[in-house]
Amino acid sequence: MDKLLCRPSSLKTFLLKTSALKASSLKTSTLLRTTTVLIVCAGLWACGGQTVKPQTQKTPATKANEIADLYVVDCLLPGQVRQLGGTSYMTPRRPIITSAADCRIRGGEYVAYDRADYKTALQVWLPTAEAGDAEAQVNVGEIFEKGAGGEPNYPAALLWYQKAADKGNTRAQFNLGTLYEQGLGVPKDKMAALNWYRKAWGMAQDDVIYQSAAQGAQDELRAQLQKVLAEKATQIALLNKQIKALQTAAPKAGNTQDTEQQLAQLKIWVGNLEKEKYIAKNDIDNMPSVLPHLREPQATAAVPVKAGSATDIKKGDLHFGKYYALIIANQNYEHIDSLLTPFADAKRAKQILEEKYGFTVSLLLDGNNTTVMKAINDLDNQLTENDNLLIFYAGHGSRMQAGGIEAGYWLPTNASPPPDDTFWVSNEFVTRHLAHTKAKRVLVVADSCYAGLLSSEPGYLFMGDKQKYTDEYIRYKLPKKSRLLLSSGGDTPVLDNAGEGHSVFARAFLDALDSAQGVLSGPELFLKIKDQVSAKAKSVNFVQLPEFKVIKGTGHEVGDFFFIHK
Repeated sequence: MDKLLCRPSSLKTFLLKTSALKASSLKTSTLLRTTTVLIVCAGLWACGGQTVKPQTQKTPATKANEIADLYVVDCLLPGQVRQLGGTSYMTPRRPIITSAADCRIRGGEYVAYDRADYKTALQVWLPTAEAGDAEAQVNVGEIFEKGAGGEPNYPAALLWYQKAADKGNTRAQFNLGTLYEQGLGVPKDKMAALNWYRKAWGMAQDDVIYQSAAQGAQDELRAQLQKVLAEKATQIALLNKQIKALQTAAPKAGNTQDTEQQLAQLKIWVGNLEKEKYIAKNDIDNMPSVLPHLREPQATAAVPVKAGSATDIKKGDLHFGKYYALIIANQNYEHIDSLLTPFADAKRAKQILEEKYGFTVSLLLDGNNTTVMKAINDLDNQLTENDNLLIFYAGHGSRMQAGGIEAGYWLPTNASPPPDDTFWVSNEFVTRHLAHTKAKRVLVVADSCYAGLLSSEPGYLFMGDKQKYTDEYIRYKLPKKSRLLLSSGGDTPVLDNAGEGHSVFARAFLDALDSAQGVLSGPELFLKIKDQVSAKAKSVNFVQLPEFKVIKGTGHEVGDFFFIHK
């Protein structure tokens, strides 16, 4: 029986989608499944290669305290007592982002019970931002973009991002790019977005990777403008034809006031269209040319790797560091429909990653909200700046609308159906930990959508199907951070099985890893599987389009994720 993965935003939506799917032309009966797969990044796992078992039962109060300690919070540390000559003085309080437990141990202050209210976070960061601190200014911008007062305030976010970007803050520059790319608070401008990304990632204008992406963006924009130009010309020709017909018929029928009004209105429309046509033509004529002189990325020295129990993966003189994976597979649910394939997907992924790629793998099967959150929280102290980690999550997922903001969630095995989100694990929880971790390279592999991502297309990852993944490309990418998502689809249902014991996406993903040789980059992996997944879904009358994206607000640079076959 083919099953589906999706993210119903409410119980009503869930039931409507179920009814619609049962009435569809699929060859077999269907069942909705919601899954989200998150993060691949580097980390050290104490239980590598072993199944993580759910924790023993605890009292509700103990569980609540334990979960509260796992959240990453906006913490105000006490000021420091400093000595200058014979004078002692106290420095201002310092805002940092850290776990609730760490904040408490260090004597800090944080809001314990309304973390979803961004206004409390704003109070922590605004004084430091107003004093000119760039990191605080970016945090304030992100608070406004997420919705400090219940609704996103993009103009305010733009203002604070610009302040920090002017100081050279790369996170602010990247965030400005996302606003221009999506047209949030500013006119939509892909070239401006691309230029902000270039600045954030330290690329020169004549860098070959930037030039390739810029040329593609310009070609797309030029094609759009030419289409507008042709449409305006066609509309003008039709209106002029209508004007001529009215002018010819008017003397015979009598030049009435009504005819004169029609002619006047038509001429106004033609005038407006002529202006729009002129603007489009002017935009094409004044489009800046991409710089003709290109240079290859310069070789960068490999980052030194710390010793440890895991294997340091090397290829010639290239050091990729240590590889770890956290695989979370939720299949048997207490209160909602159980699934068929997550365990099979997870166990085969573990085998391939260990045997073919040298990963140290930690496997969590049927995790409740506490065990899932703890597994993610443990990454904060275990990962180093030279590691690589893949977190594979398979299970139900959902979305909720609150105060004009849509939030995504993983559903652990003890989750209730929507709208009861008591035990749901929010994407915000995962993203905050991902931004906090030291890991160099992070990949999220998801059999569903991931909320709040950069864009709906992979073009601005500076990748393309014509990019050559040479040693020079790897040397350029390797020292830079990556925070990437490979998902099975967008905000629509995706097939759970129909992949011979696996989901359609997992089958393609795992087969690609199993058959690869040498070095396989994230973009290459995506390009290998996207058409295969779409074609297999189409064979059962279903539409499914995998996506490859940057995870916003987590410190992504122009890095990549590399699988190194042993």
